[in-house]
Amino acid sequence: MKNFFPNRTALYALIGACFVVCTTMGVRQTFGLYSSEFENTSGTTNTEFGLAIALHAIFWGIFTPIFGRISDKLGGNVVIIPALIFYSISMLLMGNNYVSGMWLQINLGLLVGVGLAGAAGTILTPMISKHFPNENRSKAAGFVTACGGLGMFIFPILSNIFKNFSTWQMSFIIFSIILFLMCIPGLFVKLPEKKISNSDNNIDERSLKEVLKESFAHKGFRLLVLGFFVCGFQITLIATHVPRYVQDKGLADWTGTAILALIGFFNIIGTLIMGYLGDKYSKKILLSGLYFLRGVTLILFIFLPASNLSAVLFGTSFGLLWLATVPATNGIVAQIFGTKNLTLLFGIVFLNHQFGSFLGAYLGGFFYDQFGSFDYAWYLAIVLSFVATALHLPIDERPLTTVNKTI
Repeated sequence: MKNFFPNRTALYALIGACFVVCTTMGVRQTFGLYSSEFENTSGTTNTEFGLAIALHAIFWGIFTPIFGRISDKLGGNVVIIPALIFYSISMLLMGNNYVSGMWLQINLGLLVGVGLAGAAGTILTPMISKHFPNENRSKAAGFVTACGGLGMFIFPILSNIFKNFSTWQMSFIIFSIILFLMCIPGLFVKLPEKKISNSDNNIDERSLKEVLKESFAHKGFRLLVLGFFVCGFQITLIATHVPRYVQDKGLADWTGTAILALIGFFNIIGTLIMGYLGDKYSKKILLSGLYFLRGVTLILFIFLPASNLSAVLFGTSFGLLWLATVPATNGIVAQIFGTKNLTLLFGIVFLNHQFGSFLGAYLGGFFYDQFGSFDYAWYLAIVLSFVATALHLPIDERPLTTVNKTI
């Protein structure tokens, strides 16, 4: 491991990022478990709950490239600390029953979205990737993303424990305190101590317009943006609505918690495997295969008879594929454009992911309230899996400088 870390700054930044991501992604994984609590407390409908999740997905996506641009120039801690404070405040307010009407959209929508934009794995992964050379970049990204999976495993279980010993409101207040404490490790996520190479890790002085013009002129970048939409649609649909879906199928209440916890646990394995493979094999081929397997997994889950066993198998199998997209997607962006603007560019890719998240959360609730079933949302998620499989295959992964030299 000594040869893995270029310097102490990289070591401290990775550890700090892992703690932060574990908490921010873990807390987010619990929201789907509270839809019935919100309904009982304030009469929140599935559509309203889905809209709040959809709004935080959009705000998360909009603010990520903005925070990415700031962190590329000033360091990650500059955006992580205020984001964690916003996130903590939102949980504290919801824990004090500010969950009805517009309050739900402000707290679960706006404030959670801003918090995730500055302190979730989607921004911390590229922050950390800047500290490592290309041969270790996917592995470093895999560690950060895997810690997000650890949080997604731990926090649904904690949520269930807190609700059993006290109230659902108390669990939100406890989560608020934990999020605030994460400001301490967040302080250590700084810019790299020194350049990883002579040309790859310096600060880019070009204007934002020039950077974006170069990236969108690249066909592979455009395809990556489109493909990540599918990831957002699928994972947010599942995280938001699968607890209600399995209840409607007559399964025990614990199965919803089990699915989300299993997804979190096996996501750790999946992201570490993808991080390892991404440093050795074509990242676009790995992504195409991953989306294909997602489609197969969803087909089996939806069309096989519902049972506790099928729920456990779904949580296990989809967990392996959950955020395994992140190391490879982040790696392709870094491989093509270098790391100078990595947090910004991955933020742009992630923005379209969040448009998918918006539709996954909102359409799931809308279809349920209109037709009494999530089926149409599942069918759409299956079709999109195979669209994403095809989208990633034509991506040119060669570094932009190499391509320019061959033209």
